[in-house]
Amino acid sequence: MANVVVVGAQWGDEGKGKIVDWLSERADVIARFQGGHNAGHTLVIDGEVYKLSLLPSGIVRGGKLSVIGNGVVLDPWHLIKEIEGLRGQGVTITPETLMVAENAPLILPIHGELDRAREAQNSVAKIGTTGRGIGPAYEDKVGRRAVRVADLADDATLELRVDRALVHHDALRRGLGMEVVDRDGLLADLREIAPKVLEYAGPVWKVLNDERKAGKRILFEGAQGALLDIDFGTYPFVTSSNVIAGQAATGTGIGPGAIDFVLGIVKAYTTRVGEGPFPAELTDADGQRLGERGHEFGTVTGRQRRCGWFDAVLVRQTCVTSGVNGIALTKLDVLDGFETLKICVGYELDGRRIDYLPTAADHQARCIPVYEEMPGWAESTEGARSWADLPAPAIKYVRRVEELIGCPVAMLSTSPERDDTILVTDPFAD
Repeated sequence: MANVVVVGAQWGDEGKGKIVDWLSERADVIARFQGGHNAGHTLVIDGEVYKLSLLPSGIVRGGKLSVIGNGVVLDPWHLIKEIEGLRGQGVTITPETLMVAENAPLILPIHGELDRAREAQNSVAKIGTTGRGIGPAYEDKVGRRAVRVADLADDATLELRVDRALVHHDALRRGLGMEVVDRDGLLADLREIAPKVLEYAGPVWKVLNDERKAGKRILFEGAQGALLDIDFGTYPFVTSSNVIAGQAATGTGIGPGAIDFVLGIVKAYTTRVGEGPFPAELTDADGQRLGERGHEFGTVTGRQRRCGWFDAVLVRQTCVTSGVNGIALTKLDVLDGFETLKICVGYELDGRRIDYLPTAADHQARCIPVYEEMPGWAESTEGARSWADLPAPAIKYVRRVEELIGCPVAMLSTSPERDDTILVTDPFAD
């Protein structure tokens, strides 16, 4: 059976939650493979709004196994809070419906404190982090001083892991003018939360392999977007993990050969939250209109997103780095009513035309967008569920996007409601 990876192909906030929810109805297992609780998904199901930031989107669908893989950094207190919040909305969550990788590293309170202290003292250039400790937790992972889920099960190991981490963190905190960590208090907090987390812990890599052998369909769910990838994003204004599709394998323990289809989620225009380069950004009335019509505020942070025209250069690039087989184009209805639409088809850098986003930050900052104009449409596309429901200029816009990014549209989303979706190619087709 086909296994599908879903990744954001811009700077995040592309509408992955709805698409994953739509696809999860056909999947047996839904697995998160990177990020933390810094990325939000909003689902609208039968008028009920669910806001997720750590749990896989499939958790709201009964009869599915939701998995948090080892590529995720896990805030255990947030995990339990999110579980309890969803239970309050009538969602059933048990160890039979949720599994957390035993080797997933934990986000501790000291990570959030360090994250916020650094951002407050960064006089050179703020990264624009959410301050939730994601970056410092990933630093401890690669620095081999992380506390992992499995460590919560053995007190002697837990103390050893905490002591190793504090050798590093206390030195950093002194340098930042912060008090050293209350070791005993941290250990007490971890001992208290441990049994609540451990009931969900398991060998995710083994379970996924068993499910695959049994012919089950697995949906791999990414967070953020490929332009925030630590290697291929707009560094240093990026997240601290690999966001591109290859991370689905290393972030869950399943081999890359198990991936059959990569679906890139792409908004019909471009947004970004936080700091960093944005060549096609609009600071005029059109940009404000896109933001208002698209309700462009972050699910987790509430921060207003920066808006701009569709940037085909960036999406073409992310389709390559993630090996995207097809895109899900979302929020087409936000473009309704624009007399003229623009698409960024290239950049001008120091007087020469280029067709990709350069790596050097100073070059990125100097990229001037080259636009192609297309006629807009007056009719509404909101709620369209077939090509016949779309006005001709909207179809032409979609076809032009396909041409420019070199990748076909597999799905088209026309509202936050899950059923307002036009299916062109079924990612789960065998």
